[in-house]
Amino acid sequence: IITIQEGLRIKDIDDKLVNLELIKADDFINAVKNFGGWEYYLFLNKSELEKLDLPLEGYIYPDTYFLDYENFNPKDLINLALDNFEKKTKGLLPQIKKHTIQEIITMASIIENEVFGTADRKIVSGILWKRLDSGWFLGADATLLYTKTDRKITDEDLASDNPYNTRKVKGLPPGPISNPSIDSIEAAMFPESSEYWYYLTTKDGKVIYSKTNDEQNANITKYL
Repeated sequence: IITIQEGLRIKDIDDKLVNLELIKADDFINAVKNFGGWEYYLFLNKSELEKLDLPLEGYIYPDTYFLDYENFNPKDLINLALDNFEKKTKGLLPQIKKHTIQEIITMASIIENEVFGTADRKIVSGILWKRLDSGWFLGADATLLYTKTDRKITDEDLASDNPYNTRKVKGLPPGPISNPSIDSIEAAMFPESSEYWYYLTTKDGKVIYSKTNDEQNANITKYL
């Protein structure tokens, strides 16, 4: 039994499989990089995804998988997870109107790592799409954390032109930053509009919303 939690990166899944003594370090990462089953999965945009370092990031559906420990092969887990993604999203993806599947999964992967709970995810989705549509920076810390091993953001990181630095580079990051749940995919597809432009998550997990930058700064001082 292998459980992949929502919001893990492919690198995290590789680490998990190493800890379970199923693979050597980077075996899962290399299997993703050398993936060759594009023609079996119509939701995968090969030409877009092959530009990324880890082309299946976002599509390894988080769930519990039953695999043979004795004869474990990373490819089997990849295929099971992609089959599962297809099954979970079959009725959903055809409803996408305004964006590509890749854009939706990228946004879902950000939402997954920014907030918890269906209601907050839909509101935050609305805020993030509104920022993009208005020519703002997306400004999500989760995108920069994707590129970090220590999960800490430095001033140097914030000043960098890293394409995953959505505080300095406009638009969505190049691709998904985690493997999101169906809840986050639905939130990305069906955002809730609100008067808010900012949000933060308190230490106990409550999401606080603001309409203005001043209000947000006051909330940062108060809650963080």
